[in-house]
Order: sequence, then structure tokens, then C-alpha cells
Amino acid sequence: MAQATFYEGDRTIRVGESQPIEPGPGEVQLQVSHCGICGTDLHIFHGAMDGRVTMPAVLGHEMSGTIIQVGPGVDDFATGDRVVVMPLAPCHDCPACAAGHSHICHNLNFLGIDTPGAFQSYWTVPAETLHPLPANLSLKHGALIEPLAVACHDVRLAQVKAGDHVVVVGGGPIGMLVALVAKQYGAEVIVSEINPYRVTLAQDLGLTAVNPQEVDLVKLVMGETKGAGADIVFEVSGSGAGAAIMTELLRARGLAVIVAIFAQKPEIDLFRFFWRELRLRGVRVYESRDFADAIALAAQGDLPLDQLITDIRPLGALKSGFEDMERGGEVMKILLEL
Repeated sequence: MAQATFYEGDRTIRVGESQPIEPGPGEVQLQVSHCGICGTDLHIFHGAMDGRVTMPAVLGHEMSGTIIQVGPGVDDFATGDRVVVMPLAPCHDCPACAAGHSHICHNLNFLGIDTPGAFQSYWTVPAETLHPLPANLSLKHGALIEPLAVACHDVRLAQVKAGDHVVVVGGGPIGMLVALVAKQYGAEVIVSEINPYRVTLAQDLGLTAVNPQEVDLVKLVMGETKGAGADIVFEVSGSGAGAAIMTELLRARGLAVIVAIFAQKPEIDLFRFFWRELRLRGVRVYESRDFADAIALAAQGDLPLDQLITDIRPLGALKSGFEDMERGGEVMKILLEL
């Protein structure tokens, strides 16, 4: 029996039967293998996006799966192909799309938020969203491709290069992946994180990581850079403290990259931007090339993907996953296995 989890508002998750949707022209039907629980999913569980989602809502977008049915007109994929989904459906008509930036489409439809997602046995999606997985990349690791693509996009747009001094403020799943990808580019990386478990995990992954409540982060960075400051700071914490400290950490003409979504508009030291001619860059989701880069990077086997997976649970454990994420503690990435 096909199953799905349904968000029904007021922190309510129901597990029930789902009806598979036959793929139409240009679509495929996937049997979902694994799907990660994202911070955005948790945001929805908290009710913060009730005005956007249509309830009962099937969430989930960090997934991997296998094609079990192909709709008319789909020639590039076949039944049995192992794939991941880049969960963006742009309008192809707005100014951003016309300029070649369809990932920030003015009318972007995000699969798993604006339409039903991957926390279900069978998921029907446009074939244009698919990326094939190589044979040596497991479906388990495939479920990490979407957040890894976020990191690849962020690091690429920041133009990280070998020898750069990079600070990542916030050591959650995205921050940790940004740090690991930046290190792959040859950067010297410091992760700032207040959760002791995540600090230790980052250190175990070969990263320099500190708790800014225990260590003077500005003093550390200035010491590492002979007083110059970091070349690039990725703000991934979404906190007022993170927004405040990023300007203090940067060298003259350094780059601040805003990765996090802030719940409230933060205060930012614009005087510091003037005084040191700092640069500010926003980064949002990913482009197709970032998915390709993420798949290639994961397939190389150099990233410690297994260590980022805290737990693998059945579909019915979605709510317990949310609750564990809320409590913090020893949690990085929880996958649901369907």
C-alpha cells in the first residue's frame, strides 16, 4: 500500500494511504527511496508557512529514488533509472527566467512546499527536474545531494579558491556542507557553532571548529590571518549574533555571503561595509550545474557523508524527527527510508 505523511497544521502529522499519480506528458513516477528532513520542513511544521502550503501537505524534497513509470514524451530517462530531483519548477516567463536565472524565478514553484513532495511512496515529477545518479553512489547518499547542491552553489558564487580564509557561521547541515566543500576547494576553514555536538563533529571531520561563546572568534580569525581578516564569511546561522559578527571578521574588501533565511530582519553594520569596502552577496537554492557538481563530488568518495547522517528512520517517524531537531543536541541529518 502506498503511504504518505500529511502535515495538517498545528504541529499535526498524519500517516495515511496515498494515491499514486499517473505521469502525464513530460513527467515520470518515482519510487522514493530516502528523503532527508530539512530545516524548511521543520519551519512548516512550526506553522510558519501555513499561508503558503496547501493542507494536508506532503512535504519533503531532499530525496533519492528510482523511476518506475515514464510519461509520454520522456526520452532521456527510463524505468529503473536511479535519480534525484532538483525540486524547482520555474515559470520560464518572468524577468529572472528571461535573464537565465530560473532558480530565482519570480513565480518559483518549489516541489515539496508549493506542491506535494517526497514524503510518500510514489512521487510524480517533471522529468526536467531529474539528475541521474552514478552506479557507485548509493540511494542513501543520494538523499544528501540536494543540500550538497546548496553548498556547491554557495561556494561557487562566493568564488572560493585555494588559500582563502573562510569562516562559516553556523554548523548545521548546510553550514557543515559549505565548510566541507570550501575545504575541497583548498580554503582554510573555521566553523563557528554553539552546539557542542556539532563542534565536535566538525572537528572529527577535519575542520577547525569553535564555540564563539567560549572562544573569541574575532581574535582567532585575526590571529590566523595576521590581522587582515577572513576573505569570505558564510552566514548560515540565521541569528542576529551571526549577522553582527560577520562584518567584524572580514578583511578589507572581504565578502559576506548570506545563506540563512532570517526570521527577523537583522541589524548589519553598514558603517563597516563603507569603511572596509566590504561586499555582500545573497545565495538561494541552486542551479542545474550545482546538482551536477554535487553528484560528481559525492561520487568521488572524498566527503564524509555517512558521518553527517544521524539516523535513518521509517516514513512514520517524521514527527519524532521534527521533535529531535527542535531539541537540538546530537542531531545533524535525519533521513526517512521508504
